[in-house]
Amino acid sequence: MTRGEIDELMRRQVVGRVGCHAGGTTYVVPVIYAWDGECVYVYSVEGQKIRMMRENPQVCFEVDEYQAGGGWRSVIIQGEYEELAGGQAARTLGLLAERFAERSSAGEGSGEGQRPRGEGRVPIAFRIRAVEVTGRKVDRSAGASVRRRVGVLLARRRARRA
Repeated sequence: MTRGEIDELMRRQVVGRVGCHAGGTTYVVPVIYAWDGECVYVYSVEGQKIRMMRENPQVCFEVDEYQAGGGWRSVIIQGEYEELAGGQAARTLGLLAERFAERSSAGEGSGEGQRPRGEGRVPIAFRIRAVEVTGRKVDRSAGASVRRRVGVLLARRRARRA
């Protein structure tokens, strides 16, 4: 995927997965995030993922999407966990609030009826500073499928002639 395609997917999706490893255990957990083109921003509560990322700040972040017909796109970010405080924590909340205000005004989910999470636990703002960003995609649209079949047929024909 091009960098533009990667940024577009990162901005369109809401939930990504943080992968962390510490003390011989690997842990992957979904989070709601904001992306600014360089860092993934998350606001969470203190728990297993925060403890593990503090111990080993080398983390992975993944976002994917599946398309009708079997196509898919995936972005993987290798990066470093950084805990945020003060103005940076407030910026994280602002990025997330702005992101969800846009979605709410588009009529996507009100959040009503959901149970509160993290009661009594310390809130933590963090970012994952991207060190390496990669994206992959498989296009299984009708046009791509036809092109693949034609390519296979041409390859078979060439092989028979050789």
